[in-house]
Amino acid sequence: MIRYISNLVSQNAQFIRYLIGGAYNTLFGFLFFATIYYYFSEQVHYIILAIISNIAAITNSFIVYRLFVFKSKGNILKEYLRVYVVYGLSAIISLIIMALMVELLQIHPVVTQGVILFVTVIISYFGHKNFSFKKVDS
Repeated sequence: MIRYISNLVSQNAQFIRYLIGGAYNTLFGFLFFATIYYYFSEQVHYIILAIISNIAAITNSFIVYRLFVFKSKGNILKEYLRVYVVYGLSAIISLIIMALMVELLQIHPVVTQGVILFVTVIISYFGHKNFSFKKVDS
């Protein structure tokens, strides 16, 4: 049984690291948004705060994924820009969903952001693995 678990962990080490990194990134993104919302929501519209939060969360994700998950040695600028491509579409869709959930469904922006971040972590794995940090054969 221990050997089976050990083999399972070693065969899925990158995905396990991604889940750990994703959990950290989700917590970071959620707490960052909640913090700036708490301090600035009376002066700044929640969509602007969500955009700022997305930029900080994507940059944080890039660092975690590059160093911890995919252990990439590729071109930093290319990979950073690719991370934005993967997250860019997701961020735009997330902002639209946030506006709909807040304005139409009257769900609090912080709750909405939590839902959006959780879903984004799971979906983005494949984009990052297959595009952002894809190893190029020499």
